[in-house]
Amino acid sequence: MKKPAQHAGGFVNAMLRTLRKLFEPETAAPQAGGGKLTLRDILLRGWDELWYQPKIELRTKRLVGAEGLLRARRPDGSIVPPGDFLPGAKEEEMLALTERVIVTALRDFEDCAVQGASVKLSVNVPVSALVKLPLAQMLREHRPQTPNWPGLILEVTEDEILHDLKLANHVAEELRGLRCTLALDDFGAGYSSLARLRQLPFSELKIDRSYVSNCHGDKVNGGLCETIVKLAKRFELMTVAEGIEKSAESDKLKEIGCDIGQGYLFAKPMPKAEFVAALSRRLVGPPKRPAKLRVAVTTLTRGALADT
Repeated sequence: MKKPAQHAGGFVNAMLRTLRKLFEPETAAPQAGGGKLTLRDILLRGWDELWYQPKIELRTKRLVGAEGLLRARRPDGSIVPPGDFLPGAKEEEMLALTERVIVTALRDFEDCAVQGASVKLSVNVPVSALVKLPLAQMLREHRPQTPNWPGLILEVTEDEILHDLKLANHVAEELRGLRCTLALDDFGAGYSSLARLRQLPFSELKIDRSYVSNCHGDKVNGGLCETIVKLAKRFELMTVAEGIEKSAESDKLKEIGCDIGQGYLFAKPMPKAEFVAALSRRLVGPPKRPAKLRVAVTTLTRGALADT
């Protein structure tokens, strides 16, 4: 399948947005010496790595999954922020990084399986990469061979996927047989987008931190979270709230029926070794899912339903 023309010019910008989201600025430390780094430098030196932030089932407090977040680390241990090497990156370098992130997540599950954990990992990719990378071949060659592998989630952005729902459904159908599902990130450009909810090939709504923040005390945020959860249940979708930092927020989300939580209240993003160690200390298992689900994870941003 050829890449739609409307996506061609925006590939690099889409990749940059996706990669910047993967980094958390508050975890980045100043560079330690050396000149300006490029993405090519990071890739050639093998300084890229995935950290994982656990996803917790709110009802049972079980660890049921994790989102992979990209980091670049110098040999001295300092973290290189993305703004230092992403600007000016070439398209082929972006594709190489995306491929490496996907393969790394597939490989990392093997270490999780050693702990007897069957957690579903997710990584972020642009829609254009779905047709520029041989995803099916990559999955066949690198997928874990353990029988309890639950699959991989690829998160993509709404602004691109809405341009070609036919492409999204085609790719989702092809990857589903390989236990790879699509997740819609930054969902909600407006009610017109909400009206197309049925057409989108995903099965979970990921509620952005801008809604979750103070949802227990802010009537607007609380009401929006409850509306999103109700909407998700109507379409038999699971809900994942990110950016939970307070117990009161977690309690409120649990009360209104949100399924899964993610945020500093439970755990910050951590290197793979720490995440694997955390698996051995927590009760781990797949979340209870609604029936007849289709594909993966979505993010609703506050700007989608409000002007503030």
